[in-house]
Amino acid sequence: MSDQTRLDQLEREHVELVLRRFDRKDAWDLGRGIAERALAASAPVAVDIRTAGGVLFHASLPGATADNDVWAAKKAATALRLETSTALLEERIAQGGRDMHEPGWLDRSTYAVAGGAVPIRVAGVGVVAVATVSGLPSADDHDLVVEGIRGLQLLAG
Repeated sequence: MSDQTRLDQLEREHVELVLRRFDRKDAWDLGRGIAERALAASAPVAVDIRTAGGVLFHASLPGATADNDVWAAKKAATALRLETSTALLEERIAQGGRDMHEPGWLDRSTYAVAGGAVPIRVAGVGVVAVATVSGLPSADDHDLVVEGIRGLQLLAG
């Protein structure tokens, strides 16, 4: 996939991935769905769903490490702050955008710009949470979260 094709795909997802609602049960269903996909693929990942105020779901699957938990938290902080998926931010930077870690902007100890964190948007409300996967290459982390959100969209009708 070309860089422009990937950027276009990520920009579409930014607009399309909107839910009608999102509550704690939805967080459970989303987290469980992502974790089940990852287990089926033997993916050694951490799955994390959180709001700015706390964790709604967290699973550390076989093969994942504590480092994956740290990366999940940093990617989630970035997506919550900028209300954009970290994969989209990463691709925008790769195509000549502003480096988010330049002095005076995002502190590397708190934020990470690596794919895998996707904001949970609710129609008429905005970003209410973020779903994150850490442990695979950035694009694969991102795609696993997107599959989960699309599955939740189908469940909600």
